[in-house]
Formats: sequence, structure tokens, C-alpha cells
Amino acid sequence: MDGRRQGGLAAAGCWLVAAAGGWLTALALGAAGAGAALAQQRDLSKVEIKVTPVAGKVYMLEGAGGNIGASVGEDGILLVDDQFEELAPKIRAALAGIAPGGKLKFVINTHWHGDHTGGNRVFGLEAPIIAQTNVRRRLATEQSARGQKVPPSPKQALPVLTYDQAVSVHWNGEEIKVIHFPHGHTDGDSVVFFTGSHVVHMGDDLFAGRFPFVDLGTGGSVQGLIDDVTKVLEMMQTMPADVKVIPGHGPLSGRADLERFRAMLVATNDIVRRRMQAGESLEQMQAAGLPAEFAPWGSGFIDAKAWIMTLHDSLAMDAASGKAGGHGRR
Repeated sequence: MDGRRQGGLAAAGCWLVAAAGGWLTALALGAAGAGAALAQQRDLSKVEIKVTPVAGKVYMLEGAGGNIGASVGEDGILLVDDQFEELAPKIRAALAGIAPGGKLKFVINTHWHGDHTGGNRVFGLEAPIIAQTNVRRRLATEQSARGQKVPPSPKQALPVLTYDQAVSVHWNGEEIKVIHFPHGHTDGDSVVFFTGSHVVHMGDDLFAGRFPFVDLGTGGSVQGLIDDVTKVLEMMQTMPADVKVIPGHGPLSGRADLERFRAMLVATNDIVRRRMQAGESLEQMQAAGLPAEFAPWGSGFIDAKAWIMTLHDSLAMDAASGKAGGHGRR
């Protein structure tokens, strides 16, 4: 991968620029951010936290960054992801509106990126953080973000309970299964199944209705993402047809939305694979674009050109490693 693409959206921990309500927010994917430069780029003062009842005792909180899942009930509050440190007071106020006097007891991180773990610095002082082993490893060590160094997170922001494959939390009357799906969005992704409420939090293994960001620099793979989504859909066959799906980014979704997402991944990956086999360069593929049916998927911060580059680079990395891609990569 050349220096230009290494610095592009396919590189590890890049800055993502997302439109929200007519204003732009720079989302830092490094757990601790990048100091003063980040503070200047990210004004979260006008962000409001939207609360949506999902099903059972599960709620979805939207603000800036990754969507939050919350189990709220007699045992207290369990959060799935916690957005940015600056939003912690607003998140806390939103939770108080759901359950006055409710106490935060657990935080689960679906992966290491800072728009999902930034609140760890605050909430980690109140409750233990649970995450897959690779999430703690990346948060605890310096990472690279588009040529800039992302410093390690402070102690209170690190997961204290880790697992390799899966863990269950028996909470608010249901088993909450947290399962590692490797080498999709990153190498530490987990999907969270609220088994009694029939809700699945996908983390960034689902960007609803949009081309996803796949962090090739920290173990992500397009083929791995396809494999992971396929497996989740297989697991959903034992769940009710109206199962609710919380995406990492985008609106509350369902099984059909996840199926459409998978179909898009497979189709666009096949298109770019065939063009590479025909000898087209990345520049030629980007100039040609994707068929018109995929235009709506480019409405997020990953447009068609960026997605073609991600597909190209992921396939090239798979070929260079001699692997089929996805779960075989280390």
C-alpha cells in the first residue's frame, strides 16, 4: 500500500468527518484523541442526546460518535459504548431521564475507536469496563492515526474485564451475550445480544444504509466483515422476525437492514475484485465508480471513491498475505 493510501481512509485510526444536522464534527478514532488539535476540530457543545426505547429494557442513545445501547432496569444501568468524554454529562442526564436515581454498573466497549470509548475516561471511574482482549491492548498502547500518534488511554479508561471469545452478563432479567467477531471493522469487534429483549447491538460491524469504515490498519478486513455479518444473520434465525438492531452508526434497524448491508458488501467487493483481476488500477476504478444502485450508500462520510479504495486495499492485503481474507488474517 503506497503512502497516499496509507494516509487515506483505509489507514488505521483516521479522522472521520461526518455531517450531522448541517454541522461538521471531526470524530477522532484514537481512544485518547490528539490533544489540542482534536479539541479545535471537535465542537460538541451543541450535541443533544436522543433517547429511543428499543425493546424490553434496552434503549438507544444517539449523539455524536457511535450509537450507545443501554440496559436499564432493577439491577441498574449497563452501557454499550460511551461516545466522547465531553458528552459524558449529557449522556448521564439522558440516562437520568430514563431511570432517575439509576446507577451505572457496567460499560461494554464494542471496539477501541474513540467515538465509542472516549467516555471511558469518565464512566470508568464509576463502573468496570468490559471489552475483548484486543480492545484493551490497543487502548493501553500508542496507536497511529493518519500519521499522528494516539497516546495510550489513562488507567481509568481501560477495560478491567476482558475476554478472548465471549462473555455473558446476566443483567436486568436477561442474559446479555457479548461475542467477539474478529477481523471485520477492527480486530477487537464484539456484537452484543440482548437475548430476552431480542435486540442486537452491532457496533461498527453495521453502518446502517451507508458504506462502512473498515480499519485495515488495526486488523479490519472487508471479507472479514462479510463473514461476521453473515454469522450474525445466521444467529438471528433463532430470534423473532422483529428483532431490533442497533448499528454503530445510523438509525435503529432490523434484520432486513442487516441483510441489505451484507448484500451491498458482497456485491461491491465482487465488483472491485473482478476489476482488479481485469488489470484496472485503483484510479480507473474510482473514475468508473460503482453502479447507480449503490449511490445512496455513499451519503455518509465514506463516499464511493473512499469505499472503492477500501475494497481495493483490503483485497490487495488479502492477496499479499496469501489468505482468503477475513478471519484468516492476523
